[in-house]
Amino acid sequence: MGRVHNFSAGPAVLPVSVLEEAQKELLDYKGVGMSIMEMSHRSQEYEAVQFEAESLLKELLSAPNGYRVLFLGGGAHTQFAAVPLNFLFPDAEADYVITGGWAERAYEEALKLHAVTKLCGKANMASSSKATNFDRIPTRSEIKLSPNPAYVHITSNNTLYGTQWPARPDFGKKTLFADMSSDFLSRPFDLSQFALIYAGAQKNCGPAGVTIVVLREDMIEKANKNIPTMLSYGIHAKNNSRYNTPPVFSIYMVSLVLNWLKNKGGLAAMKKINVEKAGCVYEAIDNSGGFYQGHARKDSRSMMNITFRLPTEELENKFVDEARKSGLVGLKGHRSVGGIRASTYNALPIQACRDLASFMGDFQKNNG
Repeated sequence: MGRVHNFSAGPAVLPVSVLEEAQKELLDYKGVGMSIMEMSHRSQEYEAVQFEAESLLKELLSAPNGYRVLFLGGGAHTQFAAVPLNFLFPDAEADYVITGGWAERAYEEALKLHAVTKLCGKANMASSSKATNFDRIPTRSEIKLSPNPAYVHITSNNTLYGTQWPARPDFGKKTLFADMSSDFLSRPFDLSQFALIYAGAQKNCGPAGVTIVVLREDMIEKANKNIPTMLSYGIHAKNNSRYNTPPVFSIYMVSLVLNWLKNKGGLAAMKKINVEKAGCVYEAIDNSGGFYQGHARKDSRSMMNITFRLPTEELENKFVDEARKSGLVGLKGHRSVGGIRASTYNALPIQACRDLASFMGDFQKNNG
């Protein structure tokens, strides 16, 4: 069987050239006689891999001086707890903008830590688009910030409902954190506007198993020292992400993907490609005469996760089944939302989106 077009939301499609390189090096990494998965995380060979990944990431992000990169386990969900434990001191407040399911979970984790452990201060809901089923990004006037929050937390892309912040919101001099898991490295952005960002690698820059955290060095100094060791950014920074055994193979794969991104022309080139890919599918939705109904409002549409419904759930199931037979997989919407979701991450070829748009046209003709 040939490779299919994989629209899964994560773990997601990886570049074929990256998979082939990893395959070639799987048994014998650069002549050392063993796999990267078998060697010590203290070895010179592995140290070079991690150093290259950090260097490439800073280059792609045009990172200013004074930022650190951490490669951690536990996924973005672990960061939902690590962020308030490190920075939301008991006498402080933090503001959360709720734009979807994962933003809601981050907020709820902070609430739990405040209510149950008293290790953290109060988490405030600065705004929420839940009343309209997370179909849009709130306007700046709808977001009510505290007078002096420890940080403001946003989720840059809504994986479940298909919305995305069109640009970084203007919060003045407030300390801004972001969960960028589902649109990380998909477009350029000004890192200097963020004090901390984090992202699971399994959507745009690697396989599942490693979470990337990029934060300003001054934030490390400000972080709470009296928290569980494995959730301490200071401990991980001091030990260069090797306080414990890191997910070495996942980090190696991230390094390969970052090289691939660099060779593609970096984030500006990726944005151009991603806009074109998403445009193919959105055009099919908009030209369907209402047969396909996009969930997100047009001014909040995501380039990474395109969500839409068909007239009936029966037709949606038929759509997913026939698409799979045509080599278009991973299109079933998240269980909490339903419908159809096409995730068009960095490594998905543009031909996949063209083929999906063509399939959508044919399916409507046969079932509309």
